[in-house]
Amino acid sequence: MIMVGTMAVTLWVIGWAMKVPSAVRWNMMAILLVGVMVVHVILPNGHPLRMATGGDARLWAILMGFGVLVWGYRKFLGKLRARIVQKEEAPVQSDSFSPTELDRYARHIILREVGGPGQKALRDARVLVVGAGGLGAPALQYLAAAGVGTIGVIDDDVVENANLQRQVIHLDRNIGIPKVHSAEEAMTAQNPFVKVRPYHRRLTDEIATELFAEYDIILDGSDNFETRYLVNRTAVETGKPLVAAALTQWEGQISVYDPAQGTPCYACVFPQAPDPSLVPSCAEAGVIGPLPGVVGAMMALEAIKHITDAGEGLGGRLLIYDALYAQTRTIAVKRRDDCAVCGGK
Repeated sequence: MIMVGTMAVTLWVIGWAMKVPSAVRWNMMAILLVGVMVVHVILPNGHPLRMATGGDARLWAILMGFGVLVWGYRKFLGKLRARIVQKEEAPVQSDSFSPTELDRYARHIILREVGGPGQKALRDARVLVVGAGGLGAPALQYLAAAGVGTIGVIDDDVVENANLQRQVIHLDRNIGIPKVHSAEEAMTAQNPFVKVRPYHRRLTDEIATELFAEYDIILDGSDNFETRYLVNRTAVETGKPLVAAALTQWEGQISVYDPAQGTPCYACVFPQAPDPSLVPSCAEAGVIGPLPGVVGAMMALEAIKHITDAGEGLGGRLLIYDALYAQTRTIAVKRRDDCAVCGGK
């Protein structure tokens, strides 16, 4: 017994002096006990080495069993404590704002155009963003930061290396994973008080109406006319206001389309898709990196203004931003009575 105890203390002290982690030192103790038990099993009764190490393997088996029980109990307590801490730290939704939320949104609340009621409206709002790419990335970030309570995002793409020059919500380590899950990770990490609903699929006619019905306002950051016209048709059908934007090289455009409030729909302004050769994709024509951030942030701002009823939105106006020459111009747009989508509605 004394010999084994001396060996155990010596191993522990050597490990401590060499700054070996405690888990490794406990493993060394376990190996020592197993070695002693093996000696007792192999050597005959009365052997000097057996006598010097306790004489009976059962004594060491009981000691090891007791150690395993203590280790298991500590592991159980650790997991239980971690679950309790996680539950305590999880945000709790209630009718009133927590002190953390009040501090987080203080710069909104002191704005007379927003205030407490406006911030509560943001928390109660449900916003759907179509596309988690160049335009969707900043829009999603600012909607989450602003405290929009429920944010849906639909996109069927995965993060690619070429996206990271402008789609700032995605990280290099997320290359290869669905954009909606990458965006969800960033949004909830930035603001755990919002709920993100990721839809990793393409928006189609079969699901659009049912999906739009669950949200209050739609943001379209898609990069193709087929999806843009589908989003517009469904928004008109479900009576949802639509914030839509588009980019090319150094220029971006944005407007709010809400025929239910007397504004034109997207098809009123763009009744037909242009020839593909006239509107090359970003991969073909290029796009300056910060431009999607500027226009995507405008999309989030228009949504926030609509939700809080602050200021004047871009309904009936098409804003065009020329980043290369630092110019902005606004064009008045009107409804068309012969519009195939919203005419007469």
